[in-house]
Amino acid sequence: MTSKIVHTSDPVTLVGGGILTQSTLDAALALAPRLVAADGGADQALAFGHVPEAVIGDLDSLSPAAQQTLPGGSIHNIAEQDTTDFDKALRMISTPVVLAVGFLGGRVDHQLAALHVLAQGHDSPCILLGETEVIFHLTHPVSLSTKAGEVVSLFPLQPVRGQSTGLEWPIDDLELSPMGQIGTSNRALGPITLTPNGAGLLAIVPRRLLGELVAALKQ
Repeated sequence: MTSKIVHTSDPVTLVGGGILTQSTLDAALALAPRLVAADGGADQALAFGHVPEAVIGDLDSLSPAAQQTLPGGSIHNIAEQDTTDFDKALRMISTPVVLAVGFLGGRVDHQLAALHVLAQGHDSPCILLGETEVIFHLTHPVSLSTKAGEVVSLFPLQPVRGQSTGLEWPIDDLELSPMGQIGTSNRALGPITLTPNGAGLLAIVPRRLLGELVAALKQ
C-alpha cells in the first residue's frame, strides 16, 4: 500500500489551478480547514493568503516564486505523467472527505479530466465545488433536503442503474449510460434520496447543500 502524504481525521480542502473565487475557497475551508494544493493550485492558495501544508503533483505548473515561498518539506514531487495532479493528490490524502476547489471552470479538457478522476474510486470521498453547484461520485445511498424545483442532475460515466425518491423523473428501472440515457436537469419535488446500484454515477446538486453532503459522505 502506498503511504499517504497527508493523513488526518479532519476534512481537507484541495486547491487546483483552475478558476477559483474567494467565496468558494471560504465555503470549503469553513468545512474542511486543512489545506492542500495540487501543483499550481499552491499559487492560487498563496494569492488568497493561505499557505498549503502540502503541495502534491508533478510540479510542472508550480511557479518558482511559490516554490521559494512554501515551507521546506511541503512540496512533494510525483513525477509520473500518466495521471493528473488532481488524481495524484487524491491518492496521497487520507481524510474523511476532500473538498476540491479550483478544478471547475476554465479549460474544458481539465474539467472533463476532473470528472473522470472523481469517478475513479479513491480512498477518501471527494466533492467538487463550483460557484452554484457541487459534484460528487454517488457510491452509496445519499439523502438531501432539496427543495421543490431545485435542479438535481445525474451523469453516468459508465452504464449504471439506481433508485431515487423525491425526483420529478425517477431513475428506477432506467439504465443510465454516457452513450444513452442520462439524468441531467431533473428536479426535486422536495427532499431526495439517491441510491446507486454500481459505480460511475456523478450527482450534481445545489451548493447550499454542501454541509449536508459532507456529513453524508464522511467516512
